[in-house]
Amino acid sequence: MTERPGSTTRVPVLEICDGRPRRRDDELATEEPLEVRVLTLSAGRWACHRVAVTLRTPGHDFELAAGFLYSEGVISDPRAIARIAYCTDPDEPQQYNVVNVYLEPGVPFDPERLSRHVYTNSSCGVCGKAALESIRVVCPRPPVGDFRLSPDFFRSLPEALQSAQRIFARTGGLHASALFDRDGRLILLREDVGRHNAMDKLVGALLLEDRLPASNTVVLVSGRASFELVQKALLAGIPVLAAVGAPSSLAVDVARAFGMTLIGFLREGRFNVYTGPERIQGGMGDG
Repeated sequence: MTERPGSTTRVPVLEICDGRPRRRDDELATEEPLEVRVLTLSAGRWACHRVAVTLRTPGHDFELAAGFLYSEGVISDPRAIARIAYCTDPDEPQQYNVVNVYLEPGVPFDPERLSRHVYTNSSCGVCGKAALESIRVVCPRPPVGDFRLSPDFFRSLPEALQSAQRIFARTGGLHASALFDRDGRLILLREDVGRHNAMDKLVGALLLEDRLPASNTVVLVSGRASFELVQKALLAGIPVLAAVGAPSSLAVDVARAFGMTLIGFLREGRFNVYTGPERIQGGMGDG
């Protein structure tokens, strides 16, 4: 699915510049709810399971749904999906804000595996050990990244990200996840008002194209590196995650435990290597 109309919205604003008022239109990133439903075949009928609602920027909705289900461990293979479609029930409001993911007959579905039922927010009380064990269930192997990258490679990424953010350039209000190959070429970029959604869209695009695991790649995220973003990158087999902002302590713990290279504060020509310095030319070993 490609970006559909509605990714941006124009609103009237009163601009004050040098003390002088001026009325004009401003272009904003659209934020709307998206409900993800899983449909399973039972006794010849489709059973509907409402699994998540997220606020997102319209566009690449099918990738978002697929990436979310993959990163939550609901599906592990693109062949588990029979089809993805918008809700077409005339009795349902906001038909383009509801996505139905139909699973192939025989694909097991356990809604209790949805980790967002457990990790609801930063103060939910789940310990780091439980988080690590949860990831090991669905990600038993570390990602493959048998390369060594130069500091200049990483210093070039923020500019490449910014130049490719088409909607951000018009609105200034979107997060992005961008995937690069070992030569610094941009493979894929997705934008969204939600940083987790941007990563889900990217992972979903790779999943639907049967390009997972994404070995020997680097993903750059426009904000901070949270536990959830590291988890999603690990499940996609991405060995290096770089962030413009700071990582959380649990993100560092998870990256170290699974052999991922985690970089933070990648901006203004500098960056910090928190884990996996063996993939950085000049790295001095992971303490």
